[in-house]
Amino acid sequence: MAEIDRAKQQDADRRDSPLEAAKKGLREGKRLFNLSRWDMALQELLKVSTSGFTQEETTELAYFTGLSYAKLGNYEDGLLYLEQVIAGSKDPLRIAQCRLTLAYIYVITNRAKLAEFELGQLLKNGYVSVQIYTTLAYAAWVQKHNKQAIEYYEKALEIDQNNTTALNGLGFILADTNVDLIRALRLCKRAVDLKPQNPAYLDSLGWAYFQYGDIVEARTWMRKAAELAPQNEDIRVHLKVVTGKSL
Repeated sequence: MAEIDRAKQQDADRRDSPLEAAKKGLREGKRLFNLSRWDMALQELLKVSTSGFTQEETTELAYFTGLSYAKLGNYEDGLLYLEQVIAGSKDPLRIAQCRLTLAYIYVITNRAKLAEFELGQLLKNGYVSVQIYTTLAYAAWVQKHNKQAIEYYEKALEIDQNNTTALNGLGFILADTNVDLIRALRLCKRAVDLKPQNPAYLDSLGWAYFQYGDIVEARTWMRKAAELAPQNEDIRVHLKVVTGKSL
């Protein structure tokens, strides 16, 4: 019975016009993407011809293709497709989503200035969110603009006082720069309370204790972080500083 059904489906597919087949391919690619099967989604999307597509259908194809590339870690190809969406889409929300994704890619690929540009465009167009401010804060921090990073994390916490990214980021900077060690500990503890299995948060709490001068607590939290993420280079460096030993 399954073979008969499959044969019927293949027969129906053969009767589809090229445009109908392309639209079906786009729908299937989106379905696979939403199931987190990004490699299969990308294969499906790359087969789709845009001949006969509307502008929005073309940009929708570019959007999911770009996101699939980004999810698979192929950031350069992802950027190319997402930039097409910004140039061609008339949907303000989709453009905003693309700018936020571009900013994230630029930050993790060490192009903080480009990330700031994309996020600045969002703010200029009236978009305000925790994610925008935390990404701006991280972009400022990697450029060693610590005061600006602190301001952005503060704005994020004004929107959501329990946002763990902002709690951890602000706590780490306050500890690392010795600006306010008591508050740094409080913020880092809050982030760990909310997400106790996040190794980055455990590492920040350990670093805050180290800066505060409590080496015993620092080692305790650092070792927990290292157990959860033994290959993380930042955690390995911090652990060596705190314990005097490598993993």
